Amino acid sequence: MELLWEYGKAFLVGGALCVLGQLLIDYTRLTPARILSCYVVAGVLLGAVGLYQPLADWAGAGATVPLTGFGWNLAKGVKEAVEEQGLLGIFTGGFTAAAGGLCAALLFGFLIALVGKPKDKN
Repeated sequence: MELLWEYGKAFLVGGALCVLGQLLIDYTRLTPARILSCYVVAGVLLGAVGLYQPLADWAGAGATVPLTGFGWNLAKGVKEAVEEQGLLGIFTGGFTAAAGGLCAALLFGFLIALVGKPKDKN
């Protein structure tokens, strides 16, 4: 039963983030690219003020998988790298923290491109 509750929390938080994004698409003039960028920046800002860590602890993948989680991960990596390396950590921390996710995205995108058949939109 505990595992089911973990899935439920992830679904609620991840779903709420998706609903918010859809509402922004439907009722504002923001483009999807701007909304996605805002999600990453929101994750960075919420992580900087210490609000995203409790949400990630509570919701698990519902908070860490969406783009807000990516922004939070970048901010967390920069913060840790600055504590260890000083100002150089500003430039290296985000790359180090997000390297696994970025590598996986590139690898799976490449594999899908090998298997998929692109079609002209016209």
